[in-house]
Amino acid sequence: MIRYALVVLLLATCCAAVLSYLPTPSAPADQPNVILLMADDMGYECLSVNGSTSYRTPRLDALATEGIRFTNCISQPLCTPSRVKIMTGQRNYRNYTYFGYLDSDQQTFGHVMQQAGYATCIVGKWQLNGLAYDLPGKTDVQRPQHFGFDEYSLWQLTKARKEGERFANPLIQQNGKLLPRDPNAYGPDIFCEYALDFIQRNRSKPFFLYYPMVLVHDPFVPTPDNAAWQDPSRRYEKDTAYFAEMVSYTDKIVGRILDKLEELEIGENTLFIFTADNGTHPSIISHTKSGPVQGAKGNTIMAGTHVPMIASWPKYHKQGSVHSDLVSFSDFFPTFAGIVDRNYEVDGKSFLSVIKGQGQSTRETAFVHYDPQWGARVNQFRNQFVQTIRYKLYQDGSMFDIVDDPLELTPLSPDDGRTKHIRSKLQAALDLAPKWEPVKD
Repeated sequence: MIRYALVVLLLATCCAAVLSYLPTPSAPADQPNVILLMADDMGYECLSVNGSTSYRTPRLDALATEGIRFTNCISQPLCTPSRVKIMTGQRNYRNYTYFGYLDSDQQTFGHVMQQAGYATCIVGKWQLNGLAYDLPGKTDVQRPQHFGFDEYSLWQLTKARKEGERFANPLIQQNGKLLPRDPNAYGPDIFCEYALDFIQRNRSKPFFLYYPMVLVHDPFVPTPDNAAWQDPSRRYEKDTAYFAEMVSYTDKIVGRILDKLEELEIGENTLFIFTADNGTHPSIISHTKSGPVQGAKGNTIMAGTHVPMIASWPKYHKQGSVHSDLVSFSDFFPTFAGIVDRNYEVDGKSFLSVIKGQGQSTRETAFVHYDPQWGARVNQFRNQFVQTIRYKLYQDGSMFDIVDDPLELTPLSPDDGRTKHIRSKLQAALDLAPKWEPVKD
C-alpha cells in the first residue's frame, strides 16, 4: 500500500510538471497585466491611510486615493499558511501539510495565468521547498517553474536562512543560478530591479508578477536609506527602531513599480494589488489614530489576521473608494482566474466585480483553519474560526465582538439574545468544515 501511494504521488507530480511546461497560447493583447505585491509581516495598522501615526506610506496612500482600499482583508496568522492559501484558493485543511512547503500536486494562480498565455514571474521570498524537512523537491531549483512561474529571483528557494539572509549581502537564487554574494547589495533592491526588468521586457504583452516581499520581516535592520547602512558592520544591527524605515522602504518599492508602469504607459490596464501575509511581529507596537496596536503575528486575534489591501485598476476606476466587505486570502485565486475567463472549484470567492465597479462582494463570512506546525510559540494558537466583520466564533464555541473587543478578552454569552442569530449563522458556516481537534504540543 505504501509503495502504491508513493507511485501515485510520483505520477501526480510528474503529470503536474509536464502540464506546467506544455506550450501555452498567447494571451490577447488587451488582457490586463496583473501585479500582486504582498508584504511580509505587515498588519493593517502599518499604513498611514489606515490610520497609522507611526509610519509614512505616501505612495500606498496615493494608490488608495485612486483605487479601492479594502478595510476587511483576512489572512492566515502566519506566512506559509497564508502563502499556500493565497496561491491556491484553498482552505488550509485541504492542502497545508508542512511549514515552509507547498505540495507538488497543487495548482497555483501562476498556473492559471501561465496557461492563459501570460508571461509569469515571481520575485522575493519563496520558502516553499520544505527546507526544514526531508521532503520531495527540497533541492529542486525548478520548483517555481513547476508552480507556473516562467522566471524567478528568490530568497530561500533551496538555501535555508542560516546559509544567508535576505537584506544586506543577500543569498538569492535567480532562474537556477546562485547570485554572487555582495556585502553592498540589498535584497529588496535586487528583487525590485528584477521585477522592473521583467515588466520592461514584457511591456507589450500581458504579464503576471507575484512579488511576495521580504520586507518588513525581522531582523529589523537598517535600509540603504539609513545612515547606519554606510557602516558595513552595522548592516545587521538589530533594533525595532528600524522597523519604521523598513515600512518606508516597502512604500518606496511600491512607488518604483508604479513609476515604471507610468513610464511605459501601461498602468491604465494593469491591476495592481498590495496586501500582506499576516499581522505585524509581536515586538512592534504601532500608534494609530484609534490608539496603540501591538503586532500579533502567529496569533488568531484580529491583529494577527487583519491585513492591508489596496487594489488599483485605472481602466475601471480613477477615484478612490473604500470597500468594507470581507475578503479572504482564498479569494485572490478565483479573482485572477476570472480575469482570464477561467473557472475553478476552489474555496475562494472572486472579488473581480468589486474591482471593476460592477457589483458587490457576496462574502458574508471568512473562515480560517490554522495549524502552523512551526514551534510552540505559534502552535499554541492552533484553531478554527469563522467571522463576520464584527463577530468571530471559534470551534470551541467561544464568540467575540472583535470590534469592541479586538484582543478577544471577554467571550460573549451563548445565552445573549442579541447575538443568538449571528452565533447560529456562524456555527452553520463553521459546520461546513471537517471536524478537527488541534493536537496539543
